[in-house]
Amino acid sequence: FFLITCFNWWKKNKGLKMIKLIIYHWAGFESNHKTFSVQAIRGDDITVKSYKVESRITSRFAHTTVRSSVVNSGSKAQSIGFNVQIPKRAFITNFTMNVNGITFMGSVKEKTVARNLYAQARARGKAAGIVRANSQDMETFKTDVHVPPGSNIEFELHYQEMMHRKLGVYEHSLYLQPGRLVPQFQVDVYIYEPKGISTVRTTNTLGEELTQLIKLTSSKDKAHIVFKPNLQQQRKCDNCTGSAIDGVFSVQYDVTRDSNAGELQVSDGHFVQFFAPANLSPLPKNIVFVIDVSGSMWGVKMKQTVEAMQAILDDLTIDDHFSIIDFNHNVRCWSEELVSGSSIQIADAKKYIRNIKPNGGTNINEALMRAVQMLVRASNQGLIDPRSVSMIILVSDGDPTVGEIKLSTIQKNVKRVMREEFSLFSLGIGFDVDYDFLERIAMENRGVAQRIYANHDAADQLRAFYSQVSSPLLRRITVQFPEDTVSDVTQNRFDKYFDGSELVVAGKVLPSDSNTLTSLTTASARLDITLETDADTAELDTELAKQQHSFTGFARQMWAYITIKQLISERSLAPTAVKKRKITQRIMALAVEHQFVTPLTALLVESEDATERLLADSPKDPKHTHTHTLLLTFIKWMCNQLRVSHPVDNDPHFIIHLRRSDTNVCFNIDSKPGHILNLVSDSLVVNGQLISSKKMKKNKLNTYFGVISVYYQPDGVSVTVGTDSIADFVSCSSCFSVRISIVKNSHVSIVINNNIQVMVLLHRVWKKNPVSVDFLGIYIANDNQYSPLVHGLIGQFSRDPEPDVSVSDVHEGVDPLKREATMEVKGNRLHVTRGWQKDYRTDKTHGSNVDCWFIHNSGKGFIDGHYTDYIVPNLNSFLPTL
Repeated sequence: FFLITCFNWWKKNKGLKMIKLIIYHWAGFESNHKTFSVQAIRGDDITVKSYKVESRITSRFAHTTVRSSVVNSGSKAQSIGFNVQIPKRAFITNFTMNVNGITFMGSVKEKTVARNLYAQARARGKAAGIVRANSQDMETFKTDVHVPPGSNIEFELHYQEMMHRKLGVYEHSLYLQPGRLVPQFQVDVYIYEPKGISTVRTTNTLGEELTQLIKLTSSKDKAHIVFKPNLQQQRKCDNCTGSAIDGVFSVQYDVTRDSNAGELQVSDGHFVQFFAPANLSPLPKNIVFVIDVSGSMWGVKMKQTVEAMQAILDDLTIDDHFSIIDFNHNVRCWSEELVSGSSIQIADAKKYIRNIKPNGGTNINEALMRAVQMLVRASNQGLIDPRSVSMIILVSDGDPTVGEIKLSTIQKNVKRVMREEFSLFSLGIGFDVDYDFLERIAMENRGVAQRIYANHDAADQLRAFYSQVSSPLLRRITVQFPEDTVSDVTQNRFDKYFDGSELVVAGKVLPSDSNTLTSLTTASARLDITLETDADTAELDTELAKQQHSFTGFARQMWAYITIKQLISERSLAPTAVKKRKITQRIMALAVEHQFVTPLTALLVESEDATERLLADSPKDPKHTHTHTLLLTFIKWMCNQLRVSHPVDNDPHFIIHLRRSDTNVCFNIDSKPGHILNLVSDSLVVNGQLISSKKMKKNKLNTYFGVISVYYQPDGVSVTVGTDSIADFVSCSSCFSVRISIVKNSHVSIVINNNIQVMVLLHRVWKKNPVSVDFLGIYIANDNQYSPLVHGLIGQFSRDPEPDVSVSDVHEGVDPLKREATMEVKGNRLHVTRGWQKDYRTDKTHGSNVDCWFIHNSGKGFIDGHYTDYIVPNLNSFLPTL
């Protein structure tokens, strides 16, 4: 009955989008997401001696350290976990661990470098791992360490973040869930704001009794918040052994502002300009609300959206103009023209919203085109105040299924028709929405995106977002500095400024005889304004040296933080691969220099002798669950198995199918164990590391592929497959285009951008086999799309034109079952043998025979150069030019 119901629902609502919704609700992802929690310390029979959190916030930049000391008090060896939930916008800067006196130190490196070093340790069986998971506003850093009884372990994690001002306050949140009673439990938050603190307060979800234990002391420019419950105060009840500490501990504050010109601070050779003017009259708004009413919005999503829109419409004033577009497979307009926010119009719009019944598909492209056309028409007709702010607010929960469904085309269409005075804000509801896409179209059109979690407070989330953009105060803001006084300035031109927020510009201060730095800010409000402020270049450093708990490196780290965040956004919008590579290189260089774990860097944690290593990297956005991604990929690969491909298996032997001459050519590579061979080198890099059999057979030591690495450089996608483990590291801006299918004890399939396909097969042997070992085979689709410069042992045969091959003088060989011949290829005359090679795609145990012409001497004369030219130093290395 359930399956029949789902199928009928699918037919009614255009299929896949509803299937995804069923999967999410069935799995409980939507309803349970907000309450997702992770205990800080995991393990049985362990003693947590201490758990301490310290945050130092200086000029809106926070450095947080989480420390814990744990003892394995059980009688057996076990894995002890250390988990910390950190804000999504934060960058981890370090993690250290001390196990029984052995210290593991962390360092941030380029992701490929860190992965290769980690792989070396893992290959020797001497490594652990760090993974990352996601929750609503936080993401979880996790690590496990396996230790014998009596072991003492000390964990220490560092992360940094910039406080963003929203609705007039900065908020610093710490998630506290130790999971057990802790003798020494303490949280300290130190705030230092040079210009002064105007308000400071704490909010939390810990419960009233624990809230009373929070102590706050503050002065003109400093504040200290401490939370230090003793063992009895931590108990859920007088005789309970469980901890009552489970919730979010937050500090909210704002700073004193002398004038609307902003606050300019100089420290450590860097400057930061904060701009948050107040007491200005809001500008009129022109808003087109574009609301997804497809079938997948049925239920709580639509109910919460309607509830939020009722409140949002009530916020409009008579000076504002608005309309509503709702869309499924069709697009409807409540009003074809913008109308004023009068009480009559608002009442009619609210009635229209209440009567919406979700059904059908999703035509995002046409809905956005209609919204832009509505604003353009109003502008051309002079209905829009030239000093007003025009915006589109899109609310959607899924990918397009009707009309134009290619996301890149929709993005181009919107960019083409949008005017510079319009902005697009995207709100993605739930998990089946492609948030990366919504973020790109928003950023490209002077707006921002935000994920809305489809639970009981989704309406509050929608209203909170609208509140942030409901009061525009300024347009076309520019922050400038005198010539030759600063360099490496972050974004200094902004389209809009909304009440309660803050604009921040940072950069480096150039050497000068003057001890004063000046900034000039211009903006357009109801009148054009010009504001000037200055700062002493040495005064703040002198003051910071006096402060016991200040973060003295804040300006340098804040500049790097802002720069990297902006570069990551630029990278996702890069128009060419060359531009993207340049941005990637700059991000990696800055992240390594300032020790930030970003999507392009990783944290390598290793013992002093570097024999044991852990690895932490930044997670991808969970816009799709593994459920449907893996299912679709598996089906796609089943459909593609009949395509001709270039396979590589044991020895390793290569089977190259030349399509033009319909000829199979085979060759072996007789290299040494440990060597890494490059198979494809282009934007896609495929390398394989050799392992050997246990002992020689017939006076020969056979080699096999023991590790295969697939690395797609433009998006930073890397998958490393071993005979006993798989590690994927994805840091791309368009991860929806990467699909990885894993079939246990069988194969791993990787599809990138729907035009690059690689499959790695696992060959298991009898564990007590005296000679053979488990090994990998690799199959690369023959129709993969590469650049004209593609190379590698396999890649070179994907270039156009293919090498011309002619076979002559076919005759009986020494082995009557193997004919011999002469092959002419690339100007060489080669002695070849007709024989069989194994293709293991259909029969993984015994393989199927492929008839081919075999080239001896490791492919000499058939491949470019010598086979040793294809040996590379590490698993993600590109092939040097031959």
